[in-house]
Amino acid sequence: MLKRCSCGGDMSLMLRTVIFAKKVNINNVPVYNCSFCGRNDVFPGVKEDVGKLVGKLGNQPAPGSIPFDQVHEWAGVLSKASNLSDPLQASVITRTAEERVNQLLDLLLIATSLQDEEWKKELHSRLSQLSGHNVS
Repeated sequence: MLKRCSCGGDMSLMLRTVIFAKKVNINNVPVYNCSFCGRNDVFPGVKEDVGKLVGKLGNQPAPGSIPFDQVHEWAGVLSKASNLSDPLQASVITRTAEERVNQLLDLLLIATSLQDEEWKKELHSRLSQLSGHNVS
């Protein structure tokens, strides 16, 4: 789970706490970290969603913590995979993501059979958070 940093060092993927406005801890955000220069880059697959979350908090957020792995499916997959493998390994992430997609698809079948449109919409949103992520 590496990428190259602009300094030439290797950046590894890990879950970190992002602090917003010195008041709100957003825990378990997927971040690439360079052990050489200390640079941190939010994982591109969640960057937009972290931005939306920060936007919802507003300019004067109340102090607190937000477990990002409980509000974003990809962060949840990485959190579960990190409990199974340290450091994160692509094969473990792939297996964990496949398991979560299968769980969500099962729930979608139930929501469809119940004709629960709100639940179906939520499940489609969660599934879209998992689509298209490259773990290599």
